[in-house]
Amino acid sequence: MKLTRPAILGGPPILADPVPLARPTIATDPDLLAAFHDVLSSGIVTKGRHLAELEREVADLLGVAHAVLVASCTGGLMLTLRCLDLHGDIVLPSFTFMASGHAAVWNGLEPVFADIDPHTFAVAPGSVADEVTGRTAALLAVHTFGSPCDVDALAKIAAERGVPLVIDAAPAFGGRYPDGSPVGGRGTAEVFSLSPTKPFTTGEGGIIATNDGDLARELRIGRDYGNAGDYDSRFIGLNARMPELSAVLGRHNLPRLPALIERRQELADRYRAGLSDLPGIGFQRIPPGARSTYKDFCLTVSAAEFLLDRDTLADALRAEGVATRAYFDPPLHRQTAYQRFAGSRKPLPHSEELAAKALAVPLYSHMPEHLVDRICEVVHRIHQHGPEITARRVPDAG
Repeated sequence: MKLTRPAILGGPPILADPVPLARPTIATDPDLLAAFHDVLSSGIVTKGRHLAELEREVADLLGVAHAVLVASCTGGLMLTLRCLDLHGDIVLPSFTFMASGHAAVWNGLEPVFADIDPHTFAVAPGSVADEVTGRTAALLAVHTFGSPCDVDALAKIAAERGVPLVIDAAPAFGGRYPDGSPVGGRGTAEVFSLSPTKPFTTGEGGIIATNDGDLARELRIGRDYGNAGDYDSRFIGLNARMPELSAVLGRHNLPRLPALIERRQELADRYRAGLSDLPGIGFQRIPPGARSTYKDFCLTVSAAEFLLDRDTLADALRAEGVATRAYFDPPLHRQTAYQRFAGSRKPLPHSEELAAKALAVPLYSHMPEHLVDRICEVVHRIHQHGPEITARRVPDAG
């Protein structure tokens, strides 16, 4: 194909309109609006029947005994760790969203950071095992970008130490493990996010999936301030209830989830096909047999081969009207809030390298195929002019 000069070098942008990184896919139809009207007319806008019914529907879908709906994934993680009554260290990846670490620190746990597998982007079981000590109270794993981590290996480590395995499954609702089982039924608990950037959204919200009946009972008390109903709080809980209108939206969206995940898979495959011939561009490895939700589609950019580093590519894409995000840069161990935990940590070379190379490009469930093709064309055009873009950005030493 004949490529014109990139917009960052003064050429015309390929895309006529800006492309957002993410956008919620919600079908607004008369049934949904009528359900909203019924809830508002009833005056029962919290702790209503839609919340209870959505919990049953989600538990059935995931094949778990209990699904506890909460106001956010962060709140769900906080409550899960609180209800497990943990004290000591918690081993978790540094390459994750800040909520993973925040939930641990809010509960007085000391984060101990483990490195990731550079191919799957998930926490490496070997690195986790190296960090387990007599002070370890729990393991916290993450399904990075919606692709399942190696839960079997992590569960074995947790069992040997006799500690719970909690999984931050924020982006992974609708994903599947390599054996075909739904993400959600492994570990002590798996906690999902239902925020607007997720394939399945309730506007805001979270799900705690567990087969532990005692834990589920404590979680339901904890999401209501720790109040079991008699206003004698059993422990320090949160106001983490999911509103009834969010539950209505969730029930409306849930049947559409399989089609949304399939569509995201198709778009991810289209990106791979369109960019795999470019030197220096890599992709997350999904475990064989597993299904990612592709909450994010992240490229890795190796500057030596691609002729531009990740940040320069992001700037060039921005000039074309393409939104991107550098995930997760900085990783937790380099964030200001976590500096007090950095004293004795071991090096995390794979986390550091991926944080400097990962770049999420636009993907949402109703994204047209032609936009993926155009973005791939943009990346090709930028690569072709890589040396010129780099030279323009480097100040003249003279």
